[in-house]
Amino acid sequence: MGENQSYTAHARALLALGLPLIGSHLAQMALHVTDTVLMGWYGVNELAAVVLGTSFFFMFFILGSGFGIAVMGMVASAMGRGDETQVRRETRMGLWLSILYGLAIVPFMWFSKPLLIVAGQNPDVSTLAQDFLRIAGFGMIPALLIMVLKSYLAALEKTQVVLWVTLAAVVVNLAVAWALIFGHWGAPELGVRGAAIASLSTQTLTAVLLSLYAALSEGSRRFRLFQRFWRPDWPTFRQVLKLGAPVGVTGLAESGLFIAAAMMMGWIGTIELAAHGIAMEIAALAFMFHLGLSNAATVRIGRAEGEGDTTAMRQAGITAVVLSFGFGCLVVALFLSFPHPLIGLFLDRAKPEAAEILTFGTTLLSMAALFQLFDAMQVVALGLLRGVQDTRAPMLIAALSYWGIGIPTSYVLAFVLNVGGSGLWLGLVVGLAFAAGLLMLRFWRGPWFRRPAGAESPA
Repeated sequence: MGENQSYTAHARALLALGLPLIGSHLAQMALHVTDTVLMGWYGVNELAAVVLGTSFFFMFFILGSGFGIAVMGMVASAMGRGDETQVRRETRMGLWLSILYGLAIVPFMWFSKPLLIVAGQNPDVSTLAQDFLRIAGFGMIPALLIMVLKSYLAALEKTQVVLWVTLAAVVVNLAVAWALIFGHWGAPELGVRGAAIASLSTQTLTAVLLSLYAALSEGSRRFRLFQRFWRPDWPTFRQVLKLGAPVGVTGLAESGLFIAAAMMMGWIGTIELAAHGIAMEIAALAFMFHLGLSNAATVRIGRAEGEGDTTAMRQAGITAVVLSFGFGCLVVALFLSFPHPLIGLFLDRAKPEAAEILTFGTTLLSMAALFQLFDAMQVVALGLLRGVQDTRAPMLIAALSYWGIGIPTSYVLAFVLNVGGSGLWLGLVVGLAFAAGLLMLRFWRGPWFRRPAGAESPA
């Protein structure tokens, strides 16, 4: 990477890696939005079932995705050391773990109705959600394989292909869902099952395309990723498991934070919950920039760590933080300057409740301005730490910040002090601020700036 590389060069490298990843994250969101819109056109119960089923699927997916995310930092570090054999072993064991986890999860998808009913969901909606999951659930394995392959290609700095394949997936999903949900173009009308088939088809096709690229492309072929795929490497298997499991738990803790926030907002009122959902959607769109940059930072830090180049690690880290913070400030200005137009994009102004949602949503968007900065800093810090293969301590920090500080503060402000929905969001900001501060402190004061190249993380 080079010790004398300028901050401008680091910024160019981070953006070259990060912008395609940002695009792929936005495209992934488009997949979700497409399914939601189409099912909304089809029927209310069907929409509720697909939203419920997708949420159930996502919970298990987040937990299993840690193996794929861990592979990114591990492979980047191996590339920095010039260890091509380890690149193959780490990626292959990431694929193994994803397959094994996916197989273990399929029964939960098949028998999801009792679990959903126990969780207090409507029985009729739960029946439809199970119909959806009995097909879509088999997509867990290809979905997790996609995560590993995306991480592998990102670590090789092949992010353009990730973007183009994800965009192709959006088109395929839209076409198949349109045909099978409504029965267009001579296809049978399958409703929720049609949405599930579209999801499974899209995930399978994406996994196949990324596998073919990983196996056959000029830059990746030399790693012989699928050669003697059945041969285990148990020490590497254990290392990917050791690093990946905490990443999955961290992701689950963060997503659980927002699920809990939505539930508590529902206790306040329907109008507040609707406004909360809109504000979250807007914040999520902006968050994709920081997530893509975090992924790019993992690769850059991992490469530098593998090379033993602590100067490059510091420079790449500072550049990632500055870029993310700078974009966050622009978003803050946007949220504070144009809250009404932004909230209004998601509303039918003719509806009687639209004015109330708009008013409360505007208040939440001002809170989202603070939220945006702290959320940006915590996800970038997680990316930096994953680059040095430090995952266990960040998991504990995240769990403490989100659930030990964020949720209790939200509850006290919203319901004990009667601040309402604004107080609930302020609690989230406090939790994210703690996470950002502690994670940043851990990275910048960490032992990786002193340890030799390729040494295992103490965490």
